[in-house]
Amino acid sequence: MKSASSRRGSRPTVRTPDGLDQVYGVHALESLLERGETPRELWVQQGAGNRLKEVVASAQARGARIKEQPRDLLDQLTQGAAHQGVVAFCPPLTPEGEESLWLKLRAWQATTPPLLLVLDGVTDVHNFGACLRSADAAGAHGVIVAKDKAAPLNATVRKVACGAAEVVPVYQVTNLSRTLAKLKDAGVWITGTAGEAEASVYDIDMTGPTALVMGAEGKGMRRLTREACDNLAKLPMAGQVSSLNVSVATGICLFEAVRQRQLAS
Repeated sequence: MKSASSRRGSRPTVRTPDGLDQVYGVHALESLLERGETPRELWVQQGAGNRLKEVVASAQARGARIKEQPRDLLDQLTQGAAHQGVVAFCPPLTPEGEESLWLKLRAWQATTPPLLLVLDGVTDVHNFGACLRSADAAGAHGVIVAKDKAAPLNATVRKVACGAAEVVPVYQVTNLSRTLAKLKDAGVWITGTAGEAEASVYDIDMTGPTALVMGAEGKGMRRLTREACDNLAKLPMAGQVSSLNVSVATGICLFEAVRQRQLAS
């Protein structure tokens, strides 16, 4: 790839494949290949050596175009993140529809009860990606978001999620409060998080079918979402700060559900 200018101090112009998301890092690429997905194009750092040889050869065997690029170009493309010498370009992810959620619940056969994460008004893509990463780590069975006032499932989310965006089902629904009502009818208990709640999240039983609702930072859950919850819970705060970042709070709450389920099994 030619740089825009050869003058001292200039940076090369990065022209990426149109319409594709970038996914970087060896682990992210290996996860793609393990799921049977093939990147359209792979940019590999010049002189990367044998450490990328196997995974690059696997992607190439499946039809991915391989281009060697200088490290500074990959650094610029990923804004200095740890790309480990490889950037894959893949078709954008698309959320599943609401009907997929009901089909999954109706056909439920797993011994573990459903554990769903509901994000109400979380619009920051970095928080969304971090929540997906926590959901995957905790073994959550899906993440529910609204079509409006929600972060898109874009390339930045995929970067932050470190592979979780590709494996955790994201269900996009038209009306969040109506979806919560249908979850209740399906036997799922809805627990919303709110700083003014009387109960601690550690006092809420999440061993059965559970949907955990996290609101946006600052505003919290919307009124209709709050009214659709079976109960409200808070994280006990001992310090000077009044609240946690939503992705941090999500991880704590999800792993409390994991702890309870392990003790109950």
